[in-house]
Amino acid sequence: MHIGEASGTMSFVYILQSKKTGRYYIGSTNDLSRRLAEHNSDQTKSLIYQRPLVVVFSKEYGNLSDARRIERKLKKMKSRSIIEHIVHDQEIKVVS
Repeated sequence: MHIGEASGTMSFVYILQSKKTGRYYIGSTNDLSRRLAEHNSDQTKSLIYQRPLVVVFSKEYGNLSDARRIERKLKKMKSRSIIEHIVHDQEIKVVS
C-alpha cells in the first residue's frame, strides 16, 4: 500500500498548497497518492496554473461521506487563517 492510500473504506480530507502561488486547495478522496498525481497532471483543469502542488495536511476518516462532509465545512469557511492553523497544528479543531 502506498502512503496516503486508504486501507479498506478509509478516506482522507487533504489540503494541498501550490509551490508556485502559495494558495491552498481542500479536497477529499479514498486514495491520496492517486489524487495528488491527478492534481499535478492535466486531469484537474482548475488547478493547472497552481502546479506543482504538495500535500501539507491530511486526515483519515472512516468513510468517504464523513471526509466529504468535513471538506464541505472547511470550504464554506473560506478562511486562509483557519487553513493555516490546521496546517501548522496538523489537526482540524474548528470542525466537528
